[in-house]
Amino acid sequence: MEIVIASGKGGVGKSTLTGSLITLLKDYVIAAVDADAEAPNLHLIFNVDRWEEEREVIAAHSARINESCINCGICDNVCIYEAIYEADGQRKIKEYLCEGCGACRAVCPVEGAIEIFPSVSGWIRIANTSYGPLVSAELDVGKPNSGKLVTEEKNIAKNWVKEGRAKHVIVDAAAGIGCQVIASLSGANKAILVAEPTPSSLSDLMRAYGLTQHFRIEAFLVINKYGINPGYDGLERFSRENGVEIIGRIPYHSSVPKSLASMKPLVEFAPNSPPAKEIKKIAEIVEGWL
Repeated sequence: MEIVIASGKGGVGKSTLTGSLITLLKDYVIAAVDADAEAPNLHLIFNVDRWEEEREVIAAHSARINESCINCGICDNVCIYEAIYEADGQRKIKEYLCEGCGACRAVCPVEGAIEIFPSVSGWIRIANTSYGPLVSAELDVGKPNSGKLVTEEKNIAKNWVKEGRAKHVIVDAAAGIGCQVIASLSGANKAILVAEPTPSSLSDLMRAYGLTQHFRIEAFLVINKYGINPGYDGLERFSRENGVEIIGRIPYHSSVPKSLASMKPLVEFAPNSPPAKEIKKIAEIVEGWL
């Protein structure tokens, strides 16, 4: 079983819910995938202080200008990423801005003055936590291919299932509906969409729900920070109109940020708090899926 925790909006509590669900269901041997390569944080909730494995992912390209450059400036005129600048009488490349498209090399009048070479797009990291195996990724500054990193993470988790190191996979997706989220949802069995009771969260939720429908993934809704906006029923109406079952309403509580600061899953830090009790009910529903 592969379950994705997603949401169109950031900061609604995906990682908090993911960490607690994995903690409560750890007897089912769940592989955790932190699929937010631009801002990974699941390792913080699980208090990972050492990575068992860390490796570079070469999935990007960058340009390099060598000493044969005549400083004509033609390349500067065609670079739409503004990655080329002049220093010490020669054109140079800002690698964190360069996308490796090769336009500069195509217009350069000096053959061989500009080279395109493979570069690091990010890192894959693996840890064995007390809650189960965790795979995380981090995208290098300014690099593309976050979706490829997430796909690589999921392949690692799926191999763990094949090898018997894990039985199920829970993916903590990034915010939005971009490449990372598309890669997270691809091939999943079920999706839990997390939203807060605000119009902006509903707007983003609708787009995330559209992705689940595109991939034909059964979606469920969890309302986090329930009660912070009394009288707002947008999420409830969305649930009724689209036939999306609400499987939890997690109330806002001060124990949540305190658990994050303590680097512990909420259900472990404050097991008797109102949000932890509601998450336990959600975990019972998820347990029925496994």
